[in-house]
Amino acid sequence: MPKSGTIRPDELPRCTRLMIDTQEVLGPDGLLAQCVDGFVYRAQQADMAVAVANAIEQGSVLICEAGTGTGKTFAYLVPALLSGQKVIISTGTKNLQDQLYHRDLPVVKKALASPSQVALLKGRANYLCIHRMENTLFEGRLRSREMVDQLMTIKGWSGTTKSGDVTEISGLPEDAAIWPYVTSTTENCLGQECPSYSNCHLLEARRRAQEADLVVINHHLLCADFALKEEGFGELLPAADCFIIDEAHQLPEVASNFFGVTVSGRQLTELARDIETEYLREAGEQREIPDQAAAMSKAVKDLRLVFGLDLRRGPWNEISRDERIQNAIADLRRELLTLSEQLQILKGRGKGLDSCLARSEQLLASLSSVCDTGADDDIRWFETQRQSFRLNRTPLDISEMFHAQMLRHPGSWIFTSATLAVGNRFDHFQRQLGLSEVATGLWDSPFDYPNQALWFVPKGLPDPRTPEYTRAVLEVAEQVLEASRGRAFLLFTSHRALRKAADYLEGRISYPVLVQGTAPKGELLERFRELGNAVLLATASFWEGVDVRGEALSCVIIDKLPFASPGDPVLQARIDAVRKRGGNPFFEFQLPQAAIALKQGAGRLIRDGTDSGVLVICDPRLLKKGYGHVFLESMPPMARTREVEDVRRFFAG
Repeated sequence: MPKSGTIRPDELPRCTRLMIDTQEVLGPDGLLAQCVDGFVYRAQQADMAVAVANAIEQGSVLICEAGTGTGKTFAYLVPALLSGQKVIISTGTKNLQDQLYHRDLPVVKKALASPSQVALLKGRANYLCIHRMENTLFEGRLRSREMVDQLMTIKGWSGTTKSGDVTEISGLPEDAAIWPYVTSTTENCLGQECPSYSNCHLLEARRRAQEADLVVINHHLLCADFALKEEGFGELLPAADCFIIDEAHQLPEVASNFFGVTVSGRQLTELARDIETEYLREAGEQREIPDQAAAMSKAVKDLRLVFGLDLRRGPWNEISRDERIQNAIADLRRELLTLSEQLQILKGRGKGLDSCLARSEQLLASLSSVCDTGADDDIRWFETQRQSFRLNRTPLDISEMFHAQMLRHPGSWIFTSATLAVGNRFDHFQRQLGLSEVATGLWDSPFDYPNQALWFVPKGLPDPRTPEYTRAVLEVAEQVLEASRGRAFLLFTSHRALRKAADYLEGRISYPVLVQGTAPKGELLERFRELGNAVLLATASFWEGVDVRGEALSCVIIDKLPFASPGDPVLQARIDAVRKRGGNPFFEFQLPQAAIALKQGAGRLIRDGTDSGVLVICDPRLLKKGYGHVFLESMPPMARTREVEDVRRFFAG
């Protein structure tokens, strides 16, 4: 399809009623233009909607990229609601999930006067578990006054909430330590044996989803169902006729995690804590159970200690010959096995302890899967967190597994994002998910990039691998920030460069400097918007899913082309696998991933038709290396310069 993405009549089968209705609704004088304040007709949006309608009618697969400002959400919601089919929409983040359900979907539904029932369904951790909250209240052993206050807030809210969705509670941060004590996981859920089963918020959310015509979920939930990790949820997906995957560029990584096996220190510590609580409720006279739970919990802490203080992430062979770590893993497995055997003796004494027995057996099996050498090509690796660790086994390639799941759920599949294509092609994304014989579409942004944005690539910067590179980038950034009067994101590919930037800019610029990690992400963004002239320093988590409109964000500075760290164990294993089969891992994997990441970072700059700003990409490899054209061809058509004076003129104008 041509880069404009406009679909010609000869490129589609005979127009169906759904396609015609969709085009009329989104037309210049259509229902949305009549009913939605501020709606602006976009030819790209209407064309994409027709392609989606065709895929729904044909029960086919469509991969489509729609540039920022196209309005892709309305482009798939309109045909989805008009189709009368059972539709599941999956988003990459919970933020987009909430925005889609609470903001966009009601607008379109009202404009169409659609009778469709809609539902929002999230993962377990997003719903209050009444049983676990009551257990925590009964146990009374929280480790801080702050957690006690948080628990009392949740207890008060629990008597009024209808949905049990924890996002209803304002004032409690997403990473509050109390959440694992009042929400459930697949492992610790008692299912039908739970004394609070009849009042379960998760069960009620799933019931509403079963009855709805359109359900909004997220990729984690979709993949959890695919990986058979959400028992009881599997009945939802087979009933769907159409799957729409938004932010589809995130799906391969999420699917890889769910199709693999992970054992974490947190899972094991929570098991030990739950065993002690259930023991007090259901047994009480067999003291060796809590003693053994404490021994297992100590083995978890000992294993974390032998990994060392540094936060690490590496391949399994890095620790396979480390005798201290291997002995600590063996001790943990032995203590967990003993605990499982003791729980087996009490089987049938209580539903809570029976659930803990099942969890201990599952964790033993997972530990064996991760730690014992197998004949498959899975990637075994580890990572350490401040007080925990994760031992992982990740599939090298999920394409066959994902394709098999699609065959199990026949119907139309629409994959969309603002960043899926590399050099106007979708080969990379298709290889990752095993997608063949698909229709594709690519629609440019309707924004006037040549006039709204300037792309600056500075001259004279050293090789990015040299020690003086970050300093040189910051000297350029200082000049640009004076011209932009702050109002900028500085996006870095490493935390080390971020820390250097924070130290360098302190006292050198007269604008407020906000640094990722000093406050929660949402709070930093709110302060950035309110200040109006701030400079935000950030890494990966701010490269996508961040929407700051208006003059508060008028400049985005990116220090390097975002190639993934070659030291990442999963990436290294994939590189080795491509090399073994005679392929070129750089061009087949590393370069496409980096091009998509750069498009995401650059996409923070222009968010609507009135925005303007400067994109600065400092990496000299963009113009010096032969592969630079891949990045250039993947970016919006901005005006380009290599002179900082042009940047000054742009902002002065």
